Amino acid sequence: MMGAASFTARIRGASLGARVMRSSMLTMGGFGTAQLLRLLSNLVLTRLLFPEAFGMMALVSVLMQGLAMFSDVGVTPAILQSRRGDDRDFLDTAWTIQVIRGVALSATAAALAWPMAWVYGEPQLAHLLPVAGLTLLIAGFNPTTLDTAGRHLLLGRVTVIEVATQVVGLLAAIALAWATGSVWALVASGILSQLVHLVLLRRFLPGTPNRFRWEAPAAQELIRFGKWIFLSTVCGFAFHQGDKILIGRYLPLDLFGIYNIGYFLASFPMLLGGMITRKVLIPVYRESPPTASRANFLKLRRMRAAVTTFLLALLAGAGLLGVWLVHLLYDPRYESAGAVVVILAVGQIPQIVALTYDQAALAAGDSRRFFVLQLARALLMVAGLLVGLETHGLMGALVGQGAAYLAMYPVVLWLARRMGAWDPMHDLLGFGAGLLIALAAIHFNYSDIVALAATS
Repeated sequence: MMGAASFTARIRGASLGARVMRSSMLTMGGFGTAQLLRLLSNLVLTRLLFPEAFGMMALVSVLMQGLAMFSDVGVTPAILQSRRGDDRDFLDTAWTIQVIRGVALSATAAALAWPMAWVYGEPQLAHLLPVAGLTLLIAGFNPTTLDTAGRHLLLGRVTVIEVATQVVGLLAAIALAWATGSVWALVASGILSQLVHLVLLRRFLPGTPNRFRWEAPAAQELIRFGKWIFLSTVCGFAFHQGDKILIGRYLPLDLFGIYNIGYFLASFPMLLGGMITRKVLIPVYRESPPTASRANFLKLRRMRAAVTTFLLALLAGAGLLGVWLVHLLYDPRYESAGAVVVILAVGQIPQIVALTYDQAALAAGDSRRFFVLQLARALLMVAGLLVGLETHGLMGALVGQGAAYLAMYPVVLWLARRMGAWDPMHDLLGFGAGLLIALAAIHFNYSDIVALAATS
C-alpha cells in the first residue's frame, strides 16, 4: 500500500518528472487502446472486405499523408518549443496558417486525383481522392489548445478524445463495410472520425477559441522555423511512406494489401516510440537540456533506457510471435503476412535504439540539423527499397528497409553528439539486446521466412 501511495504521490505533482510520468502513461495507454481498436477493426474488416480494398485504401492513405507532410510548416513543434508558445497572438497566427494550409491541401487532393489514378493504373482513385481530401480540410481547423496541452504535458483529455474518436471511426467503418462491401466505407469513416475529433477538441479542451489573426513577428518566427520543418517532412514522407509508394507500384495490389497487414502488426513499437518522443521528449529536452548539467543528462539516460527497453520488448514479441499471431487472427489469404511481421520487427531494431535522440534538435530550435537527419534517412530508405525490389521483390524490400535503418545510425550519432545527448552505454546495451532478439526471431520463424522468399 505504501508503494502504491508513493507512486501516486510522485505522478500527481506539477514537477517536470510528475508530468513526464503522467504523460508517458497516458500516451502509452491511449496508443495501446487505439491500436487494439485498430486491430479489432482490422480483424472485422478483413472478413467484410477483400485484400484489394486494403491495398487501395493504403494508396489513398499514403497520398493523403504525403500531401500533409509535403506542406507541413511545423506549427505544432513551433508551439512546443517557442518562448511565445502560450501567447494568444502567436497561437492565433499559427492557427490561421494551419487553416489556410488545410484548404489548399483539400484542393490539391482533388487536382491530383486523375494523375494519381493514371500513375497507379487504378481508375477508382480518381473518385476516392477528392472525397478523402476533405479530412485534410477538417483537420486544418483543429484548435491550438491541442498543441498547448502537449506543450505543458497535460494529455489526459487529449487521450480520452483520441480514444473516443477511434471508437466512432471503428463503428462507422464496420457498419459501412457491412452495408456496402466497398472501400468507400473506409473513406467515409475517416471523414466522420475527423469531424468528431474536431468537435470534441473544441468542446472539451480548455482554452480561448482561436480567431483568424496575422501578427507579423509571429508569422516570421513560424515561417523561419517552419522552412526547415517543411523540408524535413518532405524527407520524412519518403522515409515513412516510401515503402508503400514503391511496393504499391512494384507489386500486385493483393500482395500490397498483405504487406500492409504485416506492417500494421510490426509497426506498433515504432509508432508508439515515435509518439512518446514527439509528445514527451521535446518538452523534456526544452526544460532539462542535457548539456546544462550532469543531473539532466542522467535524468534523460534513465528515461531513454526505460523507453528503449520497453520498445525492444515489444519488438521481441512481434519478432517471435508474428507468424503465430497472423495464423491466429487472420484467414489463410493473409498467412504470408506472418513472415513480413518477423522481418520488419528485426529490421526496426537499429531505429528503436536511436529513436530518442532526434527530438533534441527540435527542442533546441535547430530545425536545420533535424532536416539533415531526415534527408539522410529518406535517401537511405528509398535506396534500400529500390535495390531490394529490383533484385528480390517483396523479400528484398523488407531486407532493404532493415539495411537502411542500420545505415542511418551514424547520422543519428552525429546529431546526438552535436546536441550533447549521445549516450554510448545506452546504445551498446541496446544493440546487444537487439542482436539477441534478431537471432532468436529468425531461428524461430526460419521456415516461414524461407517460404516468403520463395514466393516473392
